[in-house]
Amino acid sequence: MRSGRHFLQIPGPTNTPDRILRAMHRAVIDHRGPEFGAMGRDLLRDLKAVFQTENHVVIYPASGTGAWEAALVNVLSPGDEVLMYETGQFATLWKNMAAKLGFDPVFMQGDWRHGAQAGAIGAQLTADTGHQIKAVCVVHNDTATGITSDIAAVRKAMDDAQHPALLMVDTISSLGSIDFQTDAWGVDVVVAGSQKGLMLPPGLSFNAISDKAWAACEAGGDRRSYWDWRDMVGPNAQGFFPYTPATTLLYGLREALDMLAEEGLHNVFARHARHAEATRRAVEAWGLEILAAHPHERSNALTAVMMPDAQGADALRAEVLDSFDMSLGTGLNKVADKVFRIGHLGDFNDLMLMGTLCGVEMGLKRAGVSHTPGGVQAAMDFLSA
Repeated sequence: MRSGRHFLQIPGPTNTPDRILRAMHRAVIDHRGPEFGAMGRDLLRDLKAVFQTENHVVIYPASGTGAWEAALVNVLSPGDEVLMYETGQFATLWKNMAAKLGFDPVFMQGDWRHGAQAGAIGAQLTADTGHQIKAVCVVHNDTATGITSDIAAVRKAMDDAQHPALLMVDTISSLGSIDFQTDAWGVDVVVAGSQKGLMLPPGLSFNAISDKAWAACEAGGDRRSYWDWRDMVGPNAQGFFPYTPATTLLYGLREALDMLAEEGLHNVFARHARHAEATRRAVEAWGLEILAAHPHERSNALTAVMMPDAQGADALRAEVLDSFDMSLGTGLNKVADKVFRIGHLGDFNDLMLMGTLCGVEMGLKRAGVSHTPGGVQAAMDFLSA
């Protein structure tokens, strides 16, 4: 029996604040009744501020994977080409889904250390003179690698190529953590989930939909039923859903939106940036390397740290869990056992970060990992300045 609270420092699901847990701890109401309708209308209205959009946002009782599928099947038809850029495991999984669904992904391979290259995307679109590519899919913040791609630059490259493809972006680990401007950046479909910056348990996913994407949905799209945006927006106008919603998670979402509004989105983004910078300073002081090669692409939601001398990251994670009851993120696919990931997003403050970094530094020592002590001090100096 351990004393104290488990430190969940993976990059999601994040720590669910007590305020949200209390909001969810109430009886389910009639999802066809007036109280639910009022709540639903308010949620769908207030979500737009987090997405920074004036367009439709729909909510699914599903993980982010469901919203991936919804994004694809509502605007694409079987055999359509879709340009997808490899920034890590989650970009790879989205590509695999597109292939399974019968679309034709054109996968631009990356090295898992750099973000989506807007110039390369633009060149690919310029070469597509027949406009066979119907959509460009990019992960804004790939949770496997801690890489944040420049979506505004991708949109500019698409516009410069004068290509009509839709721009679809995964914001599952960036929404509510890193500035994401749906309308200003010309994003047509946004994919998001509840369990990271929104601070909820897993179980809700979201699409934000531009007018251009909505027109593509109405004009064609693949066979779909559960994911059909058209079935959503009718009932949504009155705050309802076409099937049974995840009512208690919606209670939590109401509280999460209130918390984000009270802090102010720009303050939320600044807090995440500050904690990310403190974490990076700790990693550099330890003499370890961050997986994201370019400083301007390093995520403010998590930091993926490379192990020195091919030492096993999983052994370090096991040591930290066993000794200090703290979970760090595992390396996935190409970086399995080569990196560990420190989550610093969601409901998070300076003392929580310092506890996390103390656990990492003590774990490095106990596991015999080559490093220079002093990372915790470097982070503390930055935070207390």
